[in-house]
Amino acid sequence: MEFKMREVGFSADFEYGELHVAGNEEYGFRPYQLMVSSIAVCSGGVLRGILEKKRLEVEDITIQASVKRNEEEANRIESIAIHYVITGNDLKEEKVDGAVKLARKNCPMVRSVEGSIQITETFEIKN
Repeated sequence: MEFKMREVGFSADFEYGELHVAGNEEYGFRPYQLMVSSIAVCSGGVLRGILEKKRLEVEDITIQASVKRNEEEANRIESIAIHYVITGNDLKEEKVDGAVKLARKNCPMVRSVEGSIQITETFEIKN
């Protein structure tokens, strides 16, 4: 990856398109937004794959993420709460709970921040 300085922030070209990153969200995605997005979407993608392998009928997954930052520590991310809203047919709470726990163990982004950012996951099922 190569990031090039812009008037405000940096940019990088990727296969999908150009990414703009800046401390001011008028000029690009803020770094903490990208970190939270990476963790939430990676975790959700792993969860989706596990649910499919378990042959559970999932129609939709919405991920809600909330972040707690510490202003006294350079505004570092202290914790991220991930809440999955999973819509499907005949989904059982114990099976989804097992899949969420397995997804946590297999998400490279979650595993990368273990010990420095507290990650919690909750879910609700809409049948």
